[in-house]
Amino acid sequence: MATVTVEIPEGLCATLHRSPREVEKEVRLASAIEWYRQGRISQGRAAEIAGIPRADFLDALAARKIEAIQITPEELEQEVDALRSGSR
Repeated sequence: MATVTVEIPEGLCATLHRSPREVEKEVRLASAIEWYRQGRISQGRAAEIAGIPRADFLDALAARKIEAIQITPEELEQEVDALRSGSR
């Protein structure tokens, strides 16, 4: 696994009333949620990035009112068509 170092302003942890470890976890989760919301990564990959079980990631999405299923109407139509034609 690659390591990325992010510098944060001095005193941010104190301002947020969080330890550096808590800030790290929050940044990882926020990044994973945003990348998932953008459709750039899967739920499984997002949970891996956040360092939490997939069920907990789904709970985090629900808490932020973000849809857990990221599919466009066009993609759904393609899936239905594929099922109907038996190509799946």
